[in-house]
Amino acid sequence: MPDPTPLLPVLTRIAEALERLAPPPPPTNDLEAADAFVWQADSGRLDPVAEVNRVDLALLKGIEAQRVRLLDNTRRFVAGRPANNALLWGARGTGKSSLVKAVHASLNAERPEQRPGALALVEIHREDIPALPRLLKVLKASRRRFVVFCDDLSFDADDTSYKSLKAILEGGIEGRPENVLFYATSNRRHLLSREMIENERSTALHAGEAVEEKVSLSDRFGLWLGFHNIDQATFLDIVDAYADDLKLGIDRDTLHRQANEWAITRGSRSGRVAWQFIQDVAGTAGG
Repeated sequence: MPDPTPLLPVLTRIAEALERLAPPPPPTNDLEAADAFVWQADSGRLDPVAEVNRVDLALLKGIEAQRVRLLDNTRRFVAGRPANNALLWGARGTGKSSLVKAVHASLNAERPEQRPGALALVEIHREDIPALPRLLKVLKASRRRFVVFCDDLSFDADDTSYKSLKAILEGGIEGRPENVLFYATSNRRHLLSREMIENERSTALHAGEAVEEKVSLSDRFGLWLGFHNIDQATFLDIVDAYADDLKLGIDRDTLHRQANEWAITRGSRSGRVAWQFIQDVAGTAGG
């Protein structure tokens, strides 16, 4: 029988080369590490977020009806009762994403003794929607409840990733895990631009079916919340709330005059514009 000893170095090098070529082991995600995460689709990793960029729920003025409905829906979900996926649609800067983050923080604040909180917020980027099924498999294994949140969701004419989302929301064979809700914000009610819908109507062989397939995606969201441009009185209420929260020592008449001038230069009135104005005032006062 030949002596295998001379072959050992060769075999060792082959084994080391194969080990280098092997894919890395899947990451270990600690779903108790934080109350918020960002999904990294390339690596399959959930990055903990120590501090979420948000405002307090009480500071969100002019969207009281939307606030009540989303808070109630999310509270039912945390309690293990039936709840709906939610689409928050409407004008830019009107508080859609701010409301999602504020509701998440508010509900966890109701149970200060529970750390981490009962509800975790997981952000998925628009371009990572095709990886949503992989994310849900990770979350399904946990006992926690999760709101998966996609900000500024919309689809272009040649984008077919909406089919993955459509199946996950309702129609897939597995469906959505019972411990996960999906919340999305969009400037478009049907997640498609009107130009895209009209173009399909005029060019598709079976236009009705083609349009219906895409438009029906928004129907998978059981809760629709519309956000619209605000009037001047509401805009000034938002400015006042931010000013009071930051304890800015400026009289109301001056504050309102400057806020209206700021809104005119921006060409719009919204919660985002009010926040940007207050940041400018606070920075100037502090300088």
